[in-house]
Amino acid sequence: MDELIEYKCAKCAGTLIFDSNLQKLRCEYCGSTFTAEELKELQKELFQKKPKDYERTESEKRFWSEQEAKGIFSYVCESCGGEIIGEETTAATSCPFCGNPVVMKGNLSGELRPQFVLPFKLDKKAAKAALKKHFQGKKLLPKVFSSENHLDEIKGIYVPYWLFDVDTDTTASFKATNSSSWTSGDYRYTETKTYNVTRAGNVDFLGIPADGSKKMDDTLMESIEPFDYSALEKFNAAYLAGFLADKYDVAKEECKDRVEARAKRSAVDALRRTVTGYSSVTPQDSTVNIKHKDPKYCLLPVWLLHTSWQGEHYLFAMNGQTGKFVGDLPVDKRRYWAYFARNLLLVDGAVAAVLSLIMSM
Repeated sequence: MDELIEYKCAKCAGTLIFDSNLQKLRCEYCGSTFTAEELKELQKELFQKKPKDYERTESEKRFWSEQEAKGIFSYVCESCGGEIIGEETTAATSCPFCGNPVVMKGNLSGELRPQFVLPFKLDKKAAKAALKKHFQGKKLLPKVFSSENHLDEIKGIYVPYWLFDVDTDTTASFKATNSSSWTSGDYRYTETKTYNVTRAGNVDFLGIPADGSKKMDDTLMESIEPFDYSALEKFNAAYLAGFLADKYDVAKEECKDRVEARAKRSAVDALRRTVTGYSSVTPQDSTVNIKHKDPKYCLLPVWLLHTSWQGEHYLFAMNGQTGKFVGDLPVDKRRYWAYFARNLLLVDGAVAAVLSLIMSM
């Protein structure tokens, strides 16, 4: 057997879920805990009489086997088209992307199987605490928002990602300046020297992430980066227990332009940081030749939280490994304009003070 199909407790046959705090599968009934490998070995013993049923070639390992697919179902949202993967018993009653009801579509068939998974480190309680902390210190947030808004939905989702290893051969030119000033008599002089600076080098990147879901906003997903890839595990379906997993609907070929654009910006920035000792440095021209290997297909942990207030819906996302939290908040228009007017008065006051000082000289 290659992966776990059913997640049942070896002691009481109760349902197992993956506990992000323990980093183990935990029985909801008797409290017993197992690592994914321990449960995998127990499962092997149960099926050792039928080893041929679970033998697969290397090419077949890229897809869900028929046996694996029996225990995993696909759910689809008829409103936004969101498609998620869960167990047969998953309570997928609403879409984690738009909040609308979802219906069971059926077993997986011919779907690409992830190569790696990054297990959740933070649980639902941590996500709720992060949401409250996100409200703190926001001067323009309506005062009653944090007390009156309703948490409609909170879901732990494994989001599909393509991880690209990219090698670049980069050449970039920069305009650099140095300025010096001195006073002679009643006059002050400034001399500015301009330099043309060129840098070249190989800048390589490991695991540039590109989310493979059309439902997930790319900017939102990039905002919760980075992930620590040192904790990646070879994919084991047991890690999905208690969570949902989105299916990729953006092919790796469709992500190349986005990934290459990020690599080019980062490569030029890396060379820019080597240009030191100048008053200013401005990028001019650059040439970036890119080579990349076949990307890895991975599932990365994300908490999605939906809140509603005064008829409006707000979506927040939290990195399920690091806890980085992002999301838009409403703005109190009265407080905004009061804040704007107060700062405008401070600027006008400062200008008036300078003018008064000049006139008195």
